[in-house]
Amino acid sequence: MTIEVNKIAQLTGHKAAIYALDTGTDDHLIFSGSVDQVIAQWNLETFQWDKVVARFPAPIYSIRHIPEKQWLLAGTSNGTVHIVDLKTNQEIKILTDHSFQVFNIRYSIETKCIYTLGGDGYLAVYSLDSLALIKLVMLSDEKVRHLDFNYKSSELAITAGDGNIHVLDLDTLLEKRLFIGHQLSSNIAHFSPDGKGLLTGGRDGHLNIWEVGSYELIKSIPAHEWAIYDIAYSPDASLFATASRDKGIKIWDSETFELLEIINKDTFDGHQFSVNKLIWSTYNNYLISASDDRTIMIWDIQVD
Repeated sequence: MTIEVNKIAQLTGHKAAIYALDTGTDDHLIFSGSVDQVIAQWNLETFQWDKVVARFPAPIYSIRHIPEKQWLLAGTSNGTVHIVDLKTNQEIKILTDHSFQVFNIRYSIETKCIYTLGGDGYLAVYSLDSLALIKLVMLSDEKVRHLDFNYKSSELAITAGDGNIHVLDLDTLLEKRLFIGHQLSSNIAHFSPDGKGLLTGGRDGHLNIWEVGSYELIKSIPAHEWAIYDIAYSPDASLFATASRDKGIKIWDSETFELLEIINKDTFDGHQFSVNKLIWSTYNNYLISASDDRTIMIWDIQVD
């Protein structure tokens, strides 16, 4: 497989590093969250900053749009999660169960829960309907950074700063597997769309592929020079991208794990500093990246 990469746009407006991205209220809109304490909305038709959605009292480390509720959640550096009603533009609740940074926010319609991960090593689970705390689970003495669901195996995978990966039962939250994913820190976990594989990235720069069920290591690829911070699949799942502290994005074949392209400052006028977050939008199949350099870049990835 060969691909063609084109840089479509570079979006500027944030005044500090951008750690969070999510899809917006329409296909052509996205949200971004930054250390500048602002969540912004961007238009992928015009490639313009549409508006400031909300301002917060602390740097933003994670965001999550819940379209079914018309809510936008923001996790901050001080451990709070702010819930904004997008219909009224009013903050409806602040969750205060973490004592350090909230690195990841996820939700599940299937379980009717919201899940947050913190620098305090805790997983917090809330009711999607009442926002009441259901469970607080200590997983690690180090930070826990990322969570992904596998509905086919009814599991969730969580990465931790001690290098471990925790696989929990989705319904009971009981731990089913615990294994060392990476040296130093496991940063990101992403189940393959078919539910058969788990991709993980760590501070060691390795991309690891695990078999779901046994969680045996299928392949370990020294993918980046520095930590891998995010992984995103293309809408058709034929490709996936990795983002790294080494300032680069790499595009991979999902079936063969062949490296297809490297996007960096030299090759495609890419980011100047660490690439922290990716989303692969269904709108025009755009790959969207956010960086410490305060910019968001829009990439068109075409399979030749």
